[in-house]
Amino acid sequence: MSEGLETRVLFRHIDEPGLHEIGTYERLGGYTALRAAFKEREPGDLVSEFEASGLRGRGGAGFSMGKKASFLPQGDMAKYLCCNADESEPGTFKDRELMFKNPHGLVEGVAIGAMAAGATRAFIYIRGEYAEIADRLDAAVAEAYDAGYLGEDILGTGIDVHLVVHRGAGAYICGEETALLDSLEGKRGNPRLKPPFPAIQGLYDGPTLINNVETLMNLPNVVNNGADWFKGFGTEQSTGTKVVSVSGCVQRPGNYEVELGIPSRDIIYGLAGGPPEGREIKAWYPGGSSSPVLGPEELDLPYSFEAMADAGSMLGSGAIIVADETVSIPKMALRTARFYQHESCGKCSPCREGTNWTVKMLERVVRGEATPMDLDIVASVQENIIGHCLCVLGDAMAMPVGSMVRRWRAEFEEAIASARDAGPAPLDVEPAVMTPAGVGA
Repeated sequence: MSEGLETRVLFRHIDEPGLHEIGTYERLGGYTALRAAFKEREPGDLVSEFEASGLRGRGGAGFSMGKKASFLPQGDMAKYLCCNADESEPGTFKDRELMFKNPHGLVEGVAIGAMAAGATRAFIYIRGEYAEIADRLDAAVAEAYDAGYLGEDILGTGIDVHLVVHRGAGAYICGEETALLDSLEGKRGNPRLKPPFPAIQGLYDGPTLINNVETLMNLPNVVNNGADWFKGFGTEQSTGTKVVSVSGCVQRPGNYEVELGIPSRDIIYGLAGGPPEGREIKAWYPGGSSSPVLGPEELDLPYSFEAMADAGSMLGSGAIIVADETVSIPKMALRTARFYQHESCGKCSPCREGTNWTVKMLERVVRGEATPMDLDIVASVQENIIGHCLCVLGDAMAMPVGSMVRRWRAEFEEAIASARDAGPAPLDVEPAVMTPAGVGA
C-alpha cells in the first residue's frame, strides 16, 4: 500500500487501535500465514521461498535470510532461533515501534522462522531499556500460547515451538550475535571467535538461526503472498521495503517505510522535511552511527544496499542521521568515538586500545592541542582497527570516524586552529553519550 513516498507493508495497519491484541491482529489477517506454513508447507520449501524472495537481513549485515537459514544442518539435534531485538545502534528506533504496536506480527514471524529452520525453541532477546515493550511482547506470547499458535503440537500439526522473551541488561555489545548468545546462556556478553558460526554451533552449542525483528516480521508477508510478490518491491539486489529511522537535523524525525531504491533525498527531504528552514545538509549517516558518513553530493543516490556500498558506506540498520552546517564534524566524530569506546567489551586489543586512543586524539583536536600530523595518526588508527577485531564493534567506530577525517579534514584542521586561538575551554561533548535521536539531540 503506497502513501505518497511511503510504501507501507509492515506499517500497513501500524496505527490500528488495539493492534497489539490478538483479536484485532487476527481480524486484520494475522496468523493466516502461520496456519498456511504449519499445515500446508514443508520447512525446506519455506527456506527456499525466503531465499528466492531476496529478503536480506534488516539488522545491519544485509545477508540473505533464506541462505542463512539453509546453513543450519539437517537432523534431529536441538536447534534454536534467536530474534535480535537488542536495538542499541544510535539513530535506530524502528524495531521499537514495530514491537510495541504490532507484537503479534513478531510472534508470528518468529514461529514461522523457527518452523522453517527446524527449531523448537525460540527467544526474543530485547534490550533492557525496552521494559514496556517487553511487557507487551510477554502479553502477546501468552495470548499466542492460549490460542494454540505456540507450544506443543501447534494447530494439530505435531510441530512444537516454544518462545521466551529475554530481557538484556543494556549492553550495546549484546547486539552482536555471538555476544547475544553468551548473554542468553547467562554469561558476560562477549563476542565469540568465528568459526564456528552460530548456524553450526550457536546457543547451547546447537545450530542457531539469528535474525533481526524487522527481518522476521517480513516472513508472514512472504508466506501469504509469495517470493515474486516480495521481489516486486525494491531493486534486483535490494528487494522489499525498509523501515527507515530518520533523526538529527530534520523537521519531521520518525520512522518511515519505503520501497528500497527510493532516492535518499526523497526520504530526508520529502518524508522527514529536510533540515530546519534556511539550513543545508552537511553530512549524513545512511545506516546508523556505525556507517561511513556521506555528504550532500550523495543525496540523490538510491537508498539500497548496493548503492550505499558503491558510495563507500552501507545501508546498515536503515537509520539516517542528518547533520546540517551548524554541526561541528570534529565534535560529531568525538561523540561517535566516545560511544563505541564506552561500549567496547575490551576483549580484543584493536578495539579496546583503538577506541581509547581515537577518543584521546579527537579530544586533542577539539581542545586545539593537536597538529595536522595527529590527524594522520587518527586515520592510521582507524585503518588498523578495521578487520582486526573479534566482532565489528571496533569497525563500527573506525568506519564513520575514518570517513569524517578523510572527507572533512579541512574542518578538523580549522577546528584545531580555532580552539588553539580561543585558549583552554571545557569540552562541550557529553561523555560516552549518543542518544537514539542522533546528532544534535
